[in-house]
Amino acid sequence: MFASATYPRQSNLRNSVGAYQQVGVETGISGASPHKLVAMLFDGYMDAITDAKGGIRTRDVERKTRAITRAVRIIDEGLRSALNVEAGGQLAADLRDLYAYVSLRLTQANLRSDEAMLDECQTLIEPLRSAWTAIAPQVTTAAR
Repeated sequence: MFASATYPRQSNLRNSVGAYQQVGVETGISGASPHKLVAMLFDGYMDAITDAKGGIRTRDVERKTRAITRAVRIIDEGLRSALNVEAGGQLAADLRDLYAYVSLRLTQANLRSDEAMLDECQTLIEPLRSAWTAIAPQVTTAAR
């Protein structure tokens, strides 16, 4: 129900996953289900945030900027662009707003080299990632 209401077409997800594919994930995308594609986006986002924190800690501005840019692209071009607010109703609208806020905070974190802002962004997305992972068995069963 959640997947069909907010992520309507597999082709849209495949196009949106380009933000993640361009950062080095080449295997598994062509045969992945829409559910798996979104899981890959969440994983890529978390990896990017971790990398950005490492860049801040080591004062590697290029690494930090590259990682935050990757996280923003995953949020904007992957997760937010795949939402179908018309079909998904209030839930999809709330997710759209959350993704917009996270994107803004990531940009601010980049400008200020603020690890606490990155922690906030990670904390905001982690429950979605966990919930998405938890529904995988139901999605797999429903697809059969």
